Amino acid sequence: MDTDARPSERDRSPVPDQGPGQWSRFVRFPPAGSWRRTGLLAGASVAAMLLVSAFVVQPFLIPSGSMENTLRVGDRVLVNKLAYDFGGRPRRGDVVVFDGTDSFVQAGPAGNPVTGLLRAGAAAVGLAEPAETDYIKRVIGVGGDRVTCCDKRGRVKVNGRPVREDYLHPGDAPSAVPFDIVVPQGTLWMMGDHRSDSSDSRDHLGEPGGGMVPVERVIGRADWIGWPFGHWTSLERPAGFGRVPDTSEPHLFEPDPVGSRG
Repeated sequence: MDTDARPSERDRSPVPDQGPGQWSRFVRFPPAGSWRRTGLLAGASVAAMLLVSAFVVQPFLIPSGSMENTLRVGDRVLVNKLAYDFGGRPRRGDVVVFDGTDSFVQAGPAGNPVTGLLRAGAAAVGLAEPAETDYIKRVIGVGGDRVTCCDKRGRVKVNGRPVREDYLHPGDAPSAVPFDIVVPQGTLWMMGDHRSDSSDSRDHLGEPGGGMVPVERVIGRADWIGWPFGHWTSLERPAGFGRVPDTSEPHLFEPDPVGSRG
């Protein structure tokens, strides 16, 4: 018996060379119109995201430790850009993002405009650090307020009332720099929660504007920590400012040397 395997007729038949298109029978590519629709959908999604970021809610990457422990380096906060529309104004205790041009920095950054545009686009969706002129701080005083530091117990006082600042970084004093200022109308006095590691209004007292941030420079209010998920929370206004009196009370602006009253 011949046990050798014999090739079948199909095995002996050569496979014809089908040329470059021989795989077209097995691999189906989407038609050109499908790619076009996908590209248009992706472009529309990016445009919608940028529009929302520009006018409604913008992710903001925390670049430094000046707001610890409330906000940590690498956190993404969601900035509500509608918070102060329709007559709303920043209030004491709010955490806000603002453009520090002419208050914290005296000139805008210079550089390649194309690179700046790309960075701005990435920052708008929280993928890159914000512009060098953008800051995030806490509002301590609003227009008309008298803010002083420190009283005999080392506390910041607003309109003569000591403020309980439970949000301060553990171990930090309210301020190592004494000050006694009246906030001009239409401006804000800003301070970081990590007072020993924050460059804020205190550092610009002797400069044009005196460290006061114009209200129109406010970009929005930081309302939520959106990333990382383990730090996901809303940012509530601290209760410590609830007892601060209104500036209409006449005794607020009587002479009061810093630290002279408890």
